[in-house]
Amino acid sequence: MPATRSELLTFLESLGIETTTQDHPAVFTVAESGGLHDTIPGGHTKNLFLKDKKGRLFLVVALHDAEIDLKSIHQKIGAQGRVSFGKADLLMEVLGVEPGSVTPFALINDRAAQRITPVLDAAMMAVDPLNFHPLQNTATTTIAADDLKRFVAACGHDPQVLPVAADAGDASGAV
Repeated sequence: MPATRSELLTFLESLGIETTTQDHPAVFTVAESGGLHDTIPGGHTKNLFLKDKKGRLFLVVALHDAEIDLKSIHQKIGAQGRVSFGKADLLMEVLGVEPGSVTPFALINDRAAQRITPVLDAAMMAVDPLNFHPLQNTATTTIAADDLKRFVAACGHDPQVLPVAADAGDASGAV
């Protein structure tokens, strides 16, 4: 059984991590969440559940407006060949969440299997605090950037902080 929101928040509390959570109507995309940015301070994010040609799974987490080049990200994250989005059934199997609710907090459901390689964009990690769904897209939980790394490590993962978003000065035209 995947962890519930209540179990997640209890786990965070047990780690001494302070968070705040605000309920809101369900949002399924970054575009739909735009109205929340004015009411919930901090960095708003997007989460990409990716799979490489060898079946390795990655959770790439970046700021909501970051441009991620899916044709070249495999080189940045250490994937074998190009990546594609993981299917909804695999997402539920591995992270215990549905599309629209993808979040690094879902790593709580990958503590035993350790199938996910979490990648936190370096530009996002320079923003404090950060906002993510607490396993459901009907709420947003705010957490300090350093506490996010502590949470990922407490789930048994090595938080990879890498520059994955396209650099504003990058002339390659990557989007």
